Amino acid sequence: MHSDLPYLRAYPQALQDQVRGLLGEGGSGLAVLLLRKYPQAHGVRTDKALYHYTTELKNRYLRNADAINKVLFDNKIHVVRNALGLHTSVSRVQGGKLAAKHEIRVAAMFKQAPDEFLRMIVVHELAHLREREHNKAFYQLCVHMEPAYHQYELDLRLYLTHIERAGERLWAAA
Repeated sequence: MHSDLPYLRAYPQALQDQVRGLLGEGGSGLAVLLLRKYPQAHGVRTDKALYHYTTELKNRYLRNADAINKVLFDNKIHVVRNALGLHTSVSRVQGGKLAAKHEIRVAAMFKQAPDEFLRMIVVHELAHLREREHNKAFYQLCVHMEPAYHQYELDLRLYLTHIERAGERLWAAA
Protein backbone atom coordinates (compact mmCIF):
# COMPACT_ATOMS: atom_id res chain seq x y z
CA MET A 1 0.00 0.00 0.00
CA HIS A 2 1.35 3.43 -0.96
CA SER A 3 1.23 5.79 1.99
CA ASP A 4 0.06 9.39 1.70
CA LEU A 5 2.71 10.07 4.37
CA PRO A 6 5.94 8.91 2.71
CA TYR A 7 8.23 10.06 5.54
CA LEU A 8 6.22 8.08 8.07
CA ARG A 9 5.72 4.78 6.20
CA ALA A 10 7.72 2.76 8.74
CA TYR A 11 5.75 4.09 11.72
CA PRO A 12 2.63 2.46 13.23
CA GLN A 13 -0.75 3.13 11.65
CA ALA A 14 -2.02 4.77 14.86
CA LEU A 15 0.74 7.37 14.66
CA GLN A 16 0.05 8.00 10.98
CA ASP A 17 -3.65 8.49 11.79
CA GLN A 18 -2.72 10.96 14.52
CA VAL A 19 -0.60 12.94 12.02
CA ARG A 20 -3.46 12.91 9.48
CA GLY A 21 -5.64 14.42 12.22
CA LEU A 22 -3.10 17.20 12.83
CA LEU A 23 -2.87 17.84 9.10
CA GLY A 24 -6.66 18.00 8.88
CA GLU A 25 -6.90 20.87 11.36
CA GLY A 26 -6.65 23.48 8.63
CA GLY A 27 -3.16 22.16 7.99
CA SER A 28 -1.68 24.08 10.92
CA GLY A 29 -1.91 21.48 13.72
CA LEU A 30 1.41 19.89 12.86
CA ALA A 31 3.15 23.27 12.51
CA VAL A 32 1.83 24.41 15.91
CA LEU A 33 3.03 21.17 17.54
CA LEU A 34 6.53 21.48 16.04
CA LEU A 35 6.93 25.19 16.82
CA ARG A 36 5.81 24.64 20.41
CA LYS A 37 8.33 21.85 20.86
CA TYR A 38 11.17 23.55 18.95
CA PRO A 39 10.68 27.33 19.14
CA GLN A 40 13.88 28.43 17.42
CA ALA A 41 16.48 27.50 14.83
CA HIS A 42 20.10 26.66 15.61
CA GLY A 43 22.85 29.23 15.01
CA VAL A 44 25.05 27.15 12.70
CA ARG A 45 24.99 29.18 9.48
CA THR A 46 28.26 28.54 7.66
CA ASP A 47 30.12 25.47 6.44
CA LYS A 48 32.98 26.40 8.77
CA ALA A 49 30.61 26.52 11.77
CA LEU A 50 29.09 23.18 10.68
CA TYR A 51 32.57 21.65 10.47
CA HIS A 52 33.34 22.79 14.05
CA TYR A 53 29.92 21.58 15.27
CA THR A 54 30.51 18.17 13.69
CA THR A 55 34.13 17.72 14.80
CA GLU A 56 33.17 18.67 18.37
CA LEU A 57 30.59 15.84 18.43
CA LYS A 58 33.04 13.45 16.76
CA ASN A 59 35.78 14.26 19.28
CA ARG A 60 33.38 13.78 22.19
CA TYR A 61 31.98 10.40 21.10
CA LEU A 62 34.18 8.92 18.37
CA ARG A 63 37.72 9.97 19.28
CA ASN A 64 39.33 6.96 17.59
CA ALA A 65 37.31 7.15 14.36
CA ASP A 66 38.86 8.42 11.14
CA ALA A 67 39.24 12.16 10.69
CA ILE A 68 36.60 14.11 8.82
CA ASN A 69 38.09 16.04 5.93
CA LYS A 70 35.12 18.15 4.89
CA VAL A 71 31.69 19.10 6.28
CA LEU A 72 29.26 21.36 4.47
CA PHE A 73 25.68 22.35 3.80
CA ASP A 74 24.81 21.08 0.33
CA ASN A 75 22.19 22.70 -1.94
CA LYS A 76 22.23 19.68 -4.23
CA ILE A 77 20.82 17.20 -1.71
CA HIS A 78 17.14 16.76 -2.43
CA VAL A 79 15.61 15.38 0.73
CA VAL A 80 12.82 13.46 -0.99
CA ARG A 81 15.05 11.59 -3.44
CA ASN A 82 18.22 11.19 -1.43
CA ALA A 83 18.65 11.79 2.24
CA LEU A 84 18.92 14.40 4.94
CA GLY A 85 22.68 14.21 4.77
CA LEU A 86 25.37 12.17 3.11
CA HIS A 87 28.56 10.58 4.33
CA THR A 88 31.10 9.77 1.65
CA SER A 89 34.37 7.98 2.01
CA VAL A 90 36.89 8.08 -0.82
CA SER A 91 39.87 5.74 -0.57
CA ARG A 92 43.09 6.45 -2.43
CA VAL A 93 46.46 4.76 -2.50
CA GLN A 94 49.12 7.17 -1.27
CA GLY A 95 52.70 5.94 -1.08
CA GLY A 96 51.74 2.29 -0.70
CA LYS A 97 49.12 3.06 1.96
CA LEU A 98 45.36 3.28 1.65
CA ALA A 99 44.11 6.71 2.76
CA ALA A 100 40.43 7.49 3.24
CA LYS A 101 38.88 10.95 3.01
CA HIS A 102 35.57 11.36 4.80
CA GLU A 103 33.03 14.03 3.88
CA ILE A 104 29.73 14.86 5.55
CA ARG A 105 27.15 16.88 3.65
CA VAL A 106 23.94 18.15 5.24
CA ALA A 107 20.98 19.23 3.11
CA ALA A 108 21.06 23.05 2.94
CA MET A 109 17.41 23.27 4.02
CA PHE A 110 18.59 22.35 7.52
CA LYS A 111 20.46 25.65 7.88
CA GLN A 112 17.11 26.86 9.19
CA ALA A 113 16.02 24.11 11.55
CA PRO A 114 16.12 23.44 15.29
CA ASP A 115 19.44 22.36 16.81
CA GLU A 116 17.92 18.97 17.65
CA PHE A 117 17.29 18.22 13.96
CA LEU A 118 20.80 19.27 12.92
CA ARG A 119 22.27 17.22 15.74
CA MET A 120 20.25 14.15 14.73
CA ILE A 121 21.48 14.40 11.12
CA VAL A 122 25.13 14.98 12.11
CA VAL A 123 25.03 12.11 14.65
CA HIS A 124 23.56 9.86 11.93
CA GLU A 125 26.34 10.72 9.48
CA LEU A 126 29.05 10.41 12.16
CA ALA A 127 27.79 6.93 13.04
CA HIS A 128 28.62 5.93 9.46
CA LEU A 129 32.31 6.42 10.30
CA ARG A 130 32.03 3.22 12.35
CA GLU A 131 29.00 1.42 10.89
CA ARG A 132 28.29 1.49 7.17
CA GLU A 133 24.91 -0.24 7.33
CA HIS A 134 21.74 0.89 9.12
CA ASN A 135 21.83 -2.05 11.50
CA LYS A 136 21.32 -2.49 15.24
CA ALA A 137 24.91 -1.44 16.06
CA PHE A 138 24.48 1.69 13.92
CA TYR A 139 21.36 2.83 15.79
CA GLN A 140 22.91 1.95 19.17
CA LEU A 141 25.81 4.26 18.27
CA CYS A 142 23.37 7.02 17.26
CA VAL A 143 21.57 6.71 20.62
CA HIS A 144 24.92 6.67 22.45
CA MET A 145 25.77 10.05 20.87
CA GLU A 146 22.21 11.44 21.18
CA PRO A 147 19.88 9.65 23.63
CA ALA A 148 16.79 11.31 22.06
CA TYR A 149 17.89 10.29 18.53
CA HIS A 150 14.70 8.37 17.67
CA GLN A 151 12.41 11.17 18.92
CA TYR A 152 14.33 13.78 16.91
CA GLU A 153 14.19 11.57 13.83
CA LEU A 154 10.42 11.21 14.17
CA ASP A 155 9.96 14.96 14.71
CA LEU A 156 12.17 15.72 11.73
CA ARG A 157 10.04 13.38 9.62
CA LEU A 158 6.96 15.23 10.89
CA TYR A 159 8.59 18.48 9.75
CA LEU A 160 9.27 17.04 6.29
CA THR A 161 5.63 15.94 6.15
CA HIS A 162 4.58 19.49 7.06
CA ILE A 163 6.80 20.97 4.31
CA GLU A 164 5.43 18.52 1.74
CA ARG A 165 1.82 19.39 2.65
CA ALA A 166 2.05 23.10 3.44
CA GLY A 167 5.02 24.02 1.25
CA GLU A 168 6.45 26.28 3.93
CA ARG A 169 9.39 26.09 6.28
CA LEU A 170 8.82 26.89 9.93
CA TRP A 171 12.13 28.38 10.98
CA ALA A 172 13.47 31.33 9.01
CA ALA A 173 17.08 32.46 8.95
CA ALA A 174 17.90 34.64 11.93
